[in-house]
Amino acid sequence: MANPADAALLCSDPHALDLGFMQLDWLQVTVLGIVQGLTELLPISSTAHLRVVPGLLGWRDPGSAFSAAMQLASFAAVIVYFRRDIGDLLQGSGRAIARRDWKSEPLRLVAGILLGTLPLLLAGALLKPVLNGCNSPLRGLMVIGVASIVMACLLALAEKLARHSRGFSELSLRDCLIVGLAQAFALIPGVSRSGATLTAGLFSGMQRETAARFSFLLGLPAITLAGAYEIVLLWRAGLPAAGWEILAIGLVSASVTAFLAIYALLHYLEKRSTFVFVWYRLAMGVGLVTAVLSGVLPG
Repeated sequence: MANPADAALLCSDPHALDLGFMQLDWLQVTVLGIVQGLTELLPISSTAHLRVVPGLLGWRDPGSAFSAAMQLASFAAVIVYFRRDIGDLLQGSGRAIARRDWKSEPLRLVAGILLGTLPLLLAGALLKPVLNGCNSPLRGLMVIGVASIVMACLLALAEKLARHSRGFSELSLRDCLIVGLAQAFALIPGVSRSGATLTAGLFSGMQRETAARFSFLLGLPAITLAGAYEIVLLWRAGLPAAGWEILAIGLVSASVTAFLAIYALLHYLEKRSTFVFVWYRLAMGVGLVTAVLSGVLPG
């Protein structure tokens, strides 16, 4: 069994699973759970915020294992918020298969969601040694800052060029694959899964609310698999009871705020553009790059 003291020692091996979150107290984990819940489903990168917030407050980096496990809170929030949509899709797909109606809209969308998940699974498998290891170079603040600036520019470009004309019923398998490819880039901290998929959706001509809604549904398999996989890794690593308690505290606080984030984003995008997130990401990215280059924060 591991303990908080062992967590630091494990990082002497760059390939060891990062258990740094065990060095955080319940209040710190609650705060990070709130941060995770608010930022996972908004296009501003939860992984970036779970790296930046502890850095600014002088706390231990909770690590990628904590970030991935916390995604189960987003899964719970999406399931609850879109329970009717998900139920309709599953029931409609089941009926379509029974009738062998391969052109059914629900079946096509479910197939598209599964197809769009494949690029992320492949990229995750290839990057697994780098993503899960202690002191991962991808979790550096400079990487996060640059990624945030690049994504701010792409989202702004998508907002300017998008037609905002296509609704949910008009989505195709091609759309699902394009948005799925964009989702794979979210493995880089600072990119944001929600931000990448929302941007790709806008480039594909989707309405803002449609792009956000599809982003949430497309993320369900990825979020579920990533969170469940991380839980299995933590179990195999011998995470003690104290560690599971810490994760539980984070998951509860993250679930509540994730639900609120979905509600707020969908209602916001019904009448407004995504430029508030563009300026936020640009400011965060420039601030981080400047802080690292000036030596205020470590890279």
